[in-house]
Amino acid sequence: MHEAPKHHNGHLTSGRLLAKNTVWNLIGFTTPLLVAVFCIPVLIRELGKDRFGILTLAWALIGYASLFDLGLGRALTQLVARKLGAGEEREIPSLVWTSLFLMSFFGILGAGIIYGLSPWLVHRWLNVPVSLQAETIASFRLLGFSIPFVITSSGLRGLLEAQQRFGFVNALRIPMGVLTFVGPLSVLPFSRRLVPIVASLVLVRIVLWAAHLAVCLNVAPELRRSLAWRRSSVVPLMRFGGWMTVTNIVSPLLVTVDRFMIGALVSMTAVAYYATPYEVVTKVLLIPGALMAVMFPAFSLSFERDLERTALLFWKSLRSILLVLFPILLFTVVLAQDGLRLWLGADFAQHSYRVLQWLSVGVFLNSLAQPPFCFLQGIGRPDLSATLHLIELPLYLALLWWLISTQGIVGAAIAWTIRVTVDAIGMFWLARTRLPQRRAISLKVVLLPAVALLILLLAGTLEGPVVKAIFLIGTTLCFVLFAWFRVLTPEERSFTRTESV
Repeated sequence: MHEAPKHHNGHLTSGRLLAKNTVWNLIGFTTPLLVAVFCIPVLIRELGKDRFGILTLAWALIGYASLFDLGLGRALTQLVARKLGAGEEREIPSLVWTSLFLMSFFGILGAGIIYGLSPWLVHRWLNVPVSLQAETIASFRLLGFSIPFVITSSGLRGLLEAQQRFGFVNALRIPMGVLTFVGPLSVLPFSRRLVPIVASLVLVRIVLWAAHLAVCLNVAPELRRSLAWRRSSVVPLMRFGGWMTVTNIVSPLLVTVDRFMIGALVSMTAVAYYATPYEVVTKVLLIPGALMAVMFPAFSLSFERDLERTALLFWKSLRSILLVLFPILLFTVVLAQDGLRLWLGADFAQHSYRVLQWLSVGVFLNSLAQPPFCFLQGIGRPDLSATLHLIELPLYLALLWWLISTQGIVGAAIAWTIRVTVDAIGMFWLARTRLPQRRAISLKVVLLPAVALLILLLAGTLEGPVVKAIFLIGTTLCFVLFAWFRVLTPEERSFTRTESV
C-alpha cells in the first residue's frame, strides 16, 4: 500500500510549497498577537477589570470549543491527505460531508451543554459580581450558539490544510484573530455591556464560517456535486478523533498544572515570578508550530506512497527547527538575567532568571519533539502519543510536587524540562520504529541536538558580561560555519531550490 505510484499530488510535499506555507502560518499566528498588544489595554480601561475578566473567559471558551469536535477536524485533515496520497480523490467528498455532519451534531450538543451549564458556572463556580451575573449568563448562552460554527469551521479548515492551501487558511485566520480583539473595541462607542460585545464575537464566527465554506466549495467544487453520508467513514474518523481528544485533554494539564501547584505550595507571587518567563519563552514554540501545521498533512500524504520522502521530510523539518531555534534560545539562556533586569527590574530578575534558563532548555527539547509527534499523528497513530502523555502525567505530577517542595519555582522549571526531555525521547523512539533508514536518521537526530543541548547547559553556568560576550560570539560563529558547511546541502548553500527538495 505504501509504495503506490507517484502521481500529480507530488507537488503537495515539495520543499518550496512547504516553506511558503510555513511563512504563511507564522504570519497568521503572530498577527493577532500584535493586534492584541494594542487592543487589550483599551478594553481593560473601558470595560473595567470585572467585565474584561469575563471577556477573557469568553475568548477561552471559544478556544476550547474545539474539544467538542472530538478531534474530527484533525482526523479529517489526516484522512483527506491519505486519500490524496493514495490517489483516491473520489472518496474525499463523502468523507468531508460525513465529518461535517458529525461535527455539526457534536457542535449542537456542545451548544446545549453550554446553555444548560451557564447558570451553574456563573452562580456556583465563577466568582462573578452579582451585578454582572445576569449579563454573564446571557453572554455565555449566546456564545454557545457559535460552537457549531466554530467546530465545523475547523473541519473546513482541515480540508484546506490537507490540500496545502495555507494561503487561504491564513487569509481567513488573520481576520478572525484580529476581529476577536477589534470586534469588542468596535462595540465600545455604543455599549459596554457584555451581551453586544459577545454578539460581535459570535457574528464574526458565523461570517467566517460562511467564508470557509465558500472557499472550500471553490477549491473542491466536487463537494457541490456529492453531498453524501458514508457510514464506513465514521469509525476511522471517530477512532483518530478519540485519541486526539485524549491528547487535547491531557496536554493542557501538562502545560498548566505547574502554576496551580506553585500557587498551592509556595505563593501567588511565586506564580508571577514563574509564569512571566514561561509565557515569554514558550512563544518561541510558534515557530515549530507553524512548520508542523504544514508538515502534518505532508506526512500523511507522503506516507501513503513514498516512505523515503517521508523520512526526508522528517529530517528536514527537525533540522530546520534546530537551525532556527538554537541561536534564539542560546541568547535567551546567556542573557536571561540581564534581559529580565532591563525589562522587569533587579528583584524580578533575581527570582526568575534561573527559571527562564531552565525553561529555555526545555523549550528547545520540546521543539525538537514536534516533528516525531506530528509524524505519529500524520501517519494515523495518535494513540501512541496520547498513551505516552497519559503515562507522563502522574509521573510528572509527583516529580513536580517534590521539586517545588524542595527547590521552589526553579524546581518547577527543572521538572518541566525533565518531563519534555522524557517526552522527546519517547516520541523519537516511537517515530524511529516507523521510519525507513532508521540507522542514518537516528544518528542525525541524536548527534546535533545532543551537542546543542550541552552548549545550552554550559551557557547557563556563565558569569560576567565579558565571558558571556566571548562565549556568544565564539559559539555563534562556530554554529554558523558548521551549519553552512556540514548541515546545509550544496543546493541550499547556493540558494537553488527544486520541487523535489
